Amino acid sequence: MASTIDTLTALTNTSNTTVAKTDASSSDFSKILQDSLEEINDTQVKGDKAMADLATGEVKDLHQAAIAINKAETSMKMMLEIRNKALSAYKEISKTQI
Repeated sequence: MASTIDTLTALTNTSNTTVAKTDASSSDFSKILQDSLEEINDTQVKGDKAMADLATGEVKDLHQAAIAINKAETSMKMMLEIRNKALSAYKEISKTQI
């Protein structure tokens, strides 16, 4: 009888550890995603400022403005592709039958 209780206790402790690890890894993923989105947003803001400076003639270095605008465009395209791949993977997973 005692061994059955010990076995059940051990199984319960194992499942609690698994849940804790899953929560930590999902929060790591959400942190990485949040940091990436903030970085892309900063790049977009810099690109918009460079474009506004270019339009008003306040740009000091045309080359740097062009780089900032191109970097903003490229980062937006990359983010959209990542979003498209994530949605495609989600749709594929939701189609699978259990």
